[in-house]
Amino acid sequence: MSYKKQMILNAFEMTSAMHNSHGLWKHKDSKRHRAYKDINYWMELAKTLEKGKFDAVFFADVLGVYDTYKESKEPSINDGLQFPVNDGAFVIPAMAAVTEHLSFALTVSTTYEPPFGQARRFSTLDHLTKGRVAWNIVTSYLPNAARNFGFKDMIKHDKRYEIADEYMDVVYKLWESSWEDGAVIEDTEQGVLIDRKKIHEIHHKGEYFDVEGPHLTEPSQQRTPVLYQAGTSPKGRAFAAKHAECVFVGGPTPERVRHYTEDIRKQAEEYGRNPEDIKIFTFLTVIVGKTTEEAEEKFAEYNQLWSADAAKAQFGGASGYNVAEFTKDELDNPFEFKATEHGHYKAASLTKDAKKKLSIKEAISKLEGLDRDNIIVGNPSEVADQIQYQFEASGVDGFNLNHLVTPADLEDFIELVIPILQERGLYKKEYKKGTLREKLFTHGSPLLPSGHPGSKYRKGEKINN
Repeated sequence: MSYKKQMILNAFEMTSAMHNSHGLWKHKDSKRHRAYKDINYWMELAKTLEKGKFDAVFFADVLGVYDTYKESKEPSINDGLQFPVNDGAFVIPAMAAVTEHLSFALTVSTTYEPPFGQARRFSTLDHLTKGRVAWNIVTSYLPNAARNFGFKDMIKHDKRYEIADEYMDVVYKLWESSWEDGAVIEDTEQGVLIDRKKIHEIHHKGEYFDVEGPHLTEPSQQRTPVLYQAGTSPKGRAFAAKHAECVFVGGPTPERVRHYTEDIRKQAEEYGRNPEDIKIFTFLTVIVGKTTEEAEEKFAEYNQLWSADAAKAQFGGASGYNVAEFTKDELDNPFEFKATEHGHYKAASLTKDAKKKLSIKEAISKLEGLDRDNIIVGNPSEVADQIQYQFEASGVDGFNLNHLVTPADLEDFIELVIPILQERGLYKKEYKKGTLREKLFTHGSPLLPSGHPGSKYRKGEKINN
């Protein structure tokens, strides 16, 4: 059977000792906690992913240690919970050098590092990868991250999105209007390399940023990198609807993911955007074996090595809930959603988005082992069946694939599952040519499409502040 719509796959990664594989550094096949510092590891991983026709590597990032759980950094540090972590930007050019089509989504926060430097960083990466770069826009939620950048407390959740909105105006001006096309003229007779009349300061003066310009880097193939964003809070969804081209949403059921998907696309239309210019992604975690029995043995082995403390530390930092605070007398009470200044997705996943109302005890138990409800376990055909169901029922365009033991689980997925998805017409056999934006979308341009708020700044048009 052939499908018109084919899924997009990103490998969900992090240039850290461990990512979301709490405690699994102890597994005999785990290489990442030793090799994440080695550039050869990342180049080999890139070649493996391109062999599997992965669209991109999605690099997560944090700017601090998770320390909400037990009000301590110790649980995170003990198990290498996204610690230590390197800057993913530096491995991307090496990975791009050994691949032709694999793209790279880099997570960078709008909360602590100014937009002028970040704009140059992404233009540089887009040049060096020949247009294969995306920016995953985040607003940073860890209290330790705030203190690392000189803040006593985190900036409030909704204010972080207000800052991010103005941040986007600044980078759009730098990427789209600071340099006109054809500014590099190489006039040897006149001795002029760059036509000054085609270079423009942006003179941005706003509530949070004051940037003169011009952009220091000439336009790259995409000018603006492909824009990713992850967020399920009302503010996060509104920001995604306005700015994002690819949105990473979570939910415990395909139906809940579809709810978020439809809401974001509806809001995008209200901003004057074409909803088809937005791709939606959700999580995918797979344990595959050549037989069902082998996959179940893997699951049991991974579950035995799981670190409950690291999982609770990640939940605490991402949600703001310190589950160590609950007393025995409270454990049978309902686990309720409460808005905090942290992120909202993790909290929602065990409260208002959960399949059923959970008690505090039941919610905590979800963190104490691998959550079977959110993992596909089985032989290659069983795994492909479940992926196909989630793809069709949720309405997403693709998945960010978690891998618990790296690189073994990625290699198994590529060898065992990808061929079945390809046979069913659910997954490409060959890459499209062009930049990442051209690969993902059908509007036929490496640039932001018309209707996107960043496109209005193109061609040196006058900027009104």
